[in-house]
Amino acid sequence: MFDVVALGELLIDFAAQSTDADGYPTMSAHPGGAPSNFLAALSRYGAKTALLGKVGQDHFGSLLLSTLQQAGVETRGVLRDSESFTTLAFVTLDHRGERSFSFARKPGADTRICFEELDLSMIDQARVFHFGSLSLTDEPARTATQKAVAYAKERGKLITCDPNLRRLLWASESEAREQILWGLRQSDVVKINGEELKFLWGCGPQEGARRLLEECGVRLAMVTLGADGCYLENRQASCRLYTPEVHPVDSTGAGDIFGGAAVSRLLELGKDPAALTEKKLTQVARFATMAASLSTEAPGGISSIPAMETVMDRLKKEA
Repeated sequence: MFDVVALGELLIDFAAQSTDADGYPTMSAHPGGAPSNFLAALSRYGAKTALLGKVGQDHFGSLLLSTLQQAGVETRGVLRDSESFTTLAFVTLDHRGERSFSFARKPGADTRICFEELDLSMIDQARVFHFGSLSLTDEPARTATQKAVAYAKERGKLITCDPNLRRLLWASESEAREQILWGLRQSDVVKINGEELKFLWGCGPQEGARRLLEECGVRLAMVTLGADGCYLENRQASCRLYTPEVHPVDSTGAGDIFGGAAVSRLLELGKDPAALTEKKLTQVARFATMAASLSTEAPGGISSIPAMETVMDRLKKEA
């Protein structure tokens, strides 16, 4: 049995370490991919997880599978593609550690997965099915994702989603909006950031959460706001938290880690996300915000996830 099974990308993030006199960055490679970061955080915080996806039959693909296995994520549902390379993302950072992305993905192996290749028995065994929007950018991964979501919903799984907008990967903004809204309408729990709410509706966190609840049928909306914290709302209550003081060097994966940490607490609570009280929402938000914030003090996504003990110790100090 699994707590959470996700479908989506497993890739290499190349993060800029320095810049030479001509402006060219020196980069270091880190394992990444939003669903993979999300699952690794869940595993770090006690959940049993698995990934469905595809990587290239190349050295980076082998490294990534090894890293996920070491992180406690089941990888038997990750296929190898001999015709496409593992997707590469190039991340440059500003003075605050905020990111911008470029991709080598034309096509990347993650876009080439077909529904018929998925090990559906892994979804059968899961409590939660998770996906993001990067698997909706191209075929055949788009159809695979749509069918997998329908399969999971038919079997009563809790559906979680993180839009994870990367504008450069879409043919057009209108297509991005259409597909992301489709994903949100399928979901019970959504982790979304302020930039994505502005892209979809041109609104702030409270209006965005309301639209997710009322227009998309979401049961719990979790809005991350970078250094400004987060806002959570369901039909019973809401909470607004600010980030603790940290010394960020790289925010890559912080939103994914927030999502994984939050869902780990939802699993521990074992309650309908729509019925959580303000007190319970605040517990979820405090843990997730602390985990995500601490992750920014180290480079990379999977490699930056803080240990449970580290998060809990800091929460006690902040109480």
